[in-house]
Amino acid sequence: MRLFVLPLLAAMWAIPAVAATPISLDQAMAHPDWIGTPAETAWWSWDGKQVFYKQKRTGSQLRDIYQAAPGKPRLVGDAELANLDSDKVIYNRERTRSIMLRNGDLFERDLKSGALTQITRGSNGLAAPQYSADGRSVQFRVGHEWLGWNRADRLISPLAAAHATKDPAAAPDADNLRDLQLRLISTLKRQKDDRDAGRDRAEQERRADPTRAPAPIYLGDKVVIDGSALSPDGRWLLLVTAPKATDKGRVGKLPRYVTESGYEEFDDQRPRVGRNAPVSHTLKLVNLATREMRDLSFDSLPGIGVDPLADLRKAQKLPELKGNRVVRVDDDGAAVEWNRSGTGLAVMLRAADNKDRWIATVDLAGATLKPAHRVTDNAWVNSGNNEFGWLPDNSTLWYLSEESGYAHLYTRASDGKTRALTQGKWEATRIQWSADGTTAFMMCNPKNPGTYEVCSVSAVDARLREVTALEGVEQFALSPDERKLLVHYSSSYMPAQLATIAASGGAPVKLTDTRSSDFKARSWIEPQYVAVPSTKGAGQIWGKLYRPANLEPGKKYPIVMFVHGAGYLQNVSKRYPVYFREQMFHNLLVEKGYIVLDLDYRASRGYGSAWRTAIYRQMGYPELEDYVDGVNWMAANHQGDLKNVGVYGGSYGGFMTFMALMREPEMFKSGAALRPVTDWTTYNHEYTANILNTPDLDPEAYRKSSPIEYADKLRGHLLISHGMVDDNVFYQDSVRIAQRLIELKKDHWELASYPLERHAFVQPESWYDQYRRIYQLFERTLK
Repeated sequence: MRLFVLPLLAAMWAIPAVAATPISLDQAMAHPDWIGTPAETAWWSWDGKQVFYKQKRTGSQLRDIYQAAPGKPRLVGDAELANLDSDKVIYNRERTRSIMLRNGDLFERDLKSGALTQITRGSNGLAAPQYSADGRSVQFRVGHEWLGWNRADRLISPLAAAHATKDPAAAPDADNLRDLQLRLISTLKRQKDDRDAGRDRAEQERRADPTRAPAPIYLGDKVVIDGSALSPDGRWLLLVTAPKATDKGRVGKLPRYVTESGYEEFDDQRPRVGRNAPVSHTLKLVNLATREMRDLSFDSLPGIGVDPLADLRKAQKLPELKGNRVVRVDDDGAAVEWNRSGTGLAVMLRAADNKDRWIATVDLAGATLKPAHRVTDNAWVNSGNNEFGWLPDNSTLWYLSEESGYAHLYTRASDGKTRALTQGKWEATRIQWSADGTTAFMMCNPKNPGTYEVCSVSAVDARLREVTALEGVEQFALSPDERKLLVHYSSSYMPAQLATIAASGGAPVKLTDTRSSDFKARSWIEPQYVAVPSTKGAGQIWGKLYRPANLEPGKKYPIVMFVHGAGYLQNVSKRYPVYFREQMFHNLLVEKGYIVLDLDYRASRGYGSAWRTAIYRQMGYPELEDYVDGVNWMAANHQGDLKNVGVYGGSYGGFMTFMALMREPEMFKSGAALRPVTDWTTYNHEYTANILNTPDLDPEAYRKSSPIEYADKLRGHLLISHGMVDDNVFYQDSVRIAQRLIELKKDHWELASYPLERHAFVQPESWYDQYRRIYQLFERTLK
């Protein structure tokens, strides 16, 4: 499905601005409770007749549970809590029973009578509940010990337990002195033989007695267990292990100066990028009947022995890659999927260099991996959009892949034939299959990148259908009978609310509106959704424009450009923005005579893999080109003043503020860099190594992408703002660039520090102080 042509699209997306209710800075930065607390986690009752949700109390961190009804939600009383369901429900094959986790404990519901049975009480760390292949029992793990609950006898029994310790019954390591004692001292030899015989007999009795728990599986003390998955038939256990890491990098120390104790306190923090690099996982397949354990070789993965970074390695005179690349199984083993019968096993694997992602099935009898799908990218493969699993036929795999350039849904039959169920320049995410595997429901944005609906697609003929027409759907859940959807949806000035809609489509039944009367009474400046033409061949750069409904003829308006954080985040959508405070601030700026543009620059989410990876080895370059295009477009189309342009943003937006002021000093007159990355060598490995590789391997990418390298180019007015206990982007980043600016004798800059704030500010006073400074900066420099 192609995008609409620009004039028609702009007409459809542009919402006429109305006279706004003036907003004060103090009100905009106040605790968001004044807006009204949104509907949070929501779920269906077991019979699908009711909807429940959690909502934060105003002025408190406590949550209450409500039963939803149009216009009249009911507070659920304490006496009702014991019989409630949860938002995470797993059904048996016949859908006559379901299991759920609630408050850390496991329950089973009889879906014919509604009777609820508690399986555990006071559990600690219970996870991964599933039905056994025959449906007679429930399996789950605590740590990496797998347990089973049998419905007939109500017993919880050990099924398999893996320990990363030495087997106490194993022979000791070879020792010449020990051997000498046993040869010379017959009493010692006789005692040892008696112990060994007793131990062997005890194990024989254990195996012969079905009432006894199985013996633990000992892996030795040189590994750690990162994941485990039990087959539903109870025959196999897959373990994800790694060698105990040897730290080669120092862990950061985060100082806190304002403390209850009155003394300085220090917390350990993450190491920097390239330090303590990930080590390769090993997959161990255990036959629980024979207790045979075999490693699954990665040799069959296509491209596993080819180093995509060989040229960079050679340029830095680093050793060549020997053997296979480092391979990881992410998400604590959640990237391991058994089919319902326990006869099929699929594993998702990722190269630690971020260039490849594989899905492989496992030949259980032969203990070998059989590659099923590969996604490769010269930049980096997406860490998201990685859902996969088995259809109810126990032989067909389904998965999301960016092989077309956009995340789409595919199936792979047992004969190896693959089929694309969705396609086009849009993304399918959050897949939920019907119980019979004939229909997949998903989040989708086929009309345009920022309009999100629920779509369904037929696994039979790949027919795609938009189920909702709410424009800002955030998530959804099928009802137990699969006839309805429970939908979280939002809009520019409405936090997430709940609605139900027929799975076949139609008019929604809106269940909640949690906004306060004060907030609803206000008139806001609706953002106009615009597509800025790229002069660099990138197509269209989507943005949200805030401006007066009518521009004064002949007047030039100072321009403020907002840069969202996280890099890979989508802010230009019809949903309630993550940056809701900033949106109110943009209202204030428009009231004070500015025009504001917020762009989903290259690297943002929702636009496909090429858009995401445009910044590979050059962070701050394509994004800045997009912002330059945005400024020029504002001047050409909305009376923007090219002589008075400001920019601001937090985190990645703070980084981009530096890049704008230092690499385009002629265009950007002033900017506010909030909690900014100033040197990518100090950020974390998981994020940064995707985009820039590692500092030892690709030092040029780090030099090119780090603002501290451009500090000498600063000419405009700069505000740096940072929380001093930021455990994401360390406060040190701002301190180091401040020292650099001091040494360069730069003028017109300031550093505002917040002793009690982390990366995301919490206290209204801090929000107010920070945005007061931003406002005053723009008033002082752009007018």
